[in-house]
Amino acid sequence: MTEEEARRKQRARFEGLAHVVAAPLHRYLLRRARPDLVDDILAETMLVLWRRIDDVPGAGTDSVPEPDDVLPWCYGVARGCLSNARRADGRRLRLMERLIRTQEARPPAGDTDHSDLHAALDTLAALDREVLQLWAWEGLAPRQIADVTGMTSNAVSIRLHRAKKKLAAQLGRKDTDRSGHRTGEGRSSQ
Repeated sequence: MTEEEARRKQRARFEGLAHVVAAPLHRYLLRRARPDLVDDILAETMLVLWRRIDDVPGAGTDSVPEPDDVLPWCYGVARGCLSNARRADGRRLRLMERLIRTQEARPPAGDTDHSDLHAALDTLAALDREVLQLWAWEGLAPRQIADVTGMTSNAVSIRLHRAKKKLAAQLGRKDTDRSGHRTGEGRSSQ
């Protein structure tokens, strides 16, 4: 059997499966999910069925399988897709709530001007800026930043150190004299 024939057979098997299970799965999802999510979850379910057509019990070589043979397994796939959609919806809701809380906690825009900071950040290379922002704004340690960026912890530490130095230089906050110390203090001239 050629590859083209195998694809045609697989497509025919899937079309027969879809013909049998689409309506029952749609009803199943209508009873369990918000109406605006049903079509997306059904589409995700059908995609999983397409990818795993060889795993569907009862979806043998016949073009139209018996509903009693395939529906229980397909309901299980739909249930998994529904769970994924609910988790994703929960994550989106938590993110929106967090963004709203963050926005409410911010001082009014007119009170502080950070344009010099943003201009200085824009002079940094993209990866340097990302590492610095993850450290300063998200409060991540170099080990955690390494997980985010895919770099090693050591590379992150070096990049972070250099980025902080560049940012300080851009902002003009690099003091040559250290407060509380006199030049030459603690050193012998001999």
